[in-house]
Amino acid sequence: MAEHQELLAEMPAVSRLSTPERLRHAQKRRAQQLRKWAQAEKETPGMGAGSERRRRRRRKSGKRVTFPASVRLLEAAARRDAEEVRQFLESGISPDLCNEDGLTALHQSCIDDSLPLVRLLLDSGADVNARDAELWTPLHAAATCGHLGLVQLLLQRGADLLAVNSDGNLPYDLCEDEATLDCLESAMADRGITQERIEAARAATERSICTWWQLTLHVAAAHGFLEAAELLLEHRARPDSRDDDGWEPLHAAACWGQLPLAELLVAHGADLGAKSALDETPL
Repeated sequence: MAEHQELLAEMPAVSRLSTPERLRHAQKRRAQQLRKWAQAEKETPGMGAGSERRRRRRRKSGKRVTFPASVRLLEAAARRDAEEVRQFLESGISPDLCNEDGLTALHQSCIDDSLPLVRLLLDSGADVNARDAELWTPLHAAATCGHLGLVQLLLQRGADLLAVNSDGNLPYDLCEDEATLDCLESAMADRGITQERIEAARAATERSICTWWQLTLHVAAAHGFLEAAELLLEHRARPDSRDDDGWEPLHAAACWGQLPLAELLVAHGADLGAKSALDETPL
């Protein structure tokens, strides 16, 4: 309980850290956790009578707790257990399985600076340019943490130097380690990456994100997700955006009777007389 309270107490300070500092802090916490687990295993008696009785009850009931393959793979990667990860991969589990945040075992291993695991995952066909929910690639993670060896390996395996995350950052934008930054900039020069190409990559990602926002605003309007719609509009989602049928979000809110959404959209400038491809208005 003391450890939980300690974590809660430090959350305000952690929230003020930069992204690289938060990653380093998370790595430190993870290392402490692993040490505690290892110590607890050493101190736990081997096979007491109570433990044996519990095992017999579990065998008799025939019930087992199971976890999704993605959870098991990521957990093994977080423990840096290369042999267990190898067994999972050899059993047919995809190296690109991810959690709800889009984090893959390759992302995790790049954060943890686990070169053997990164090599194993890549040799097993892991996508070197996999993206999580924030559009971070493994190269973003390795560059942010200043893991020079991993950055070099990822580049050898085809990592995209022009990958842009949801904040508009390329891997080199996030790198504060001089040696790692030199490596990234040299690789960009070798690949002929100019400032014009960099700006084009940023613009393309921004257009893609904006398109996703607009489609999401249509979904929020149709389903009555008021808070989601408010957030999207606060982040400059356009109330006059159109889908393939020419519908604006207000058309969706009107069709499915989402009055609070209709009022919100009108307050943000949505046109009650806007016509769809079939000349339908929200009214």
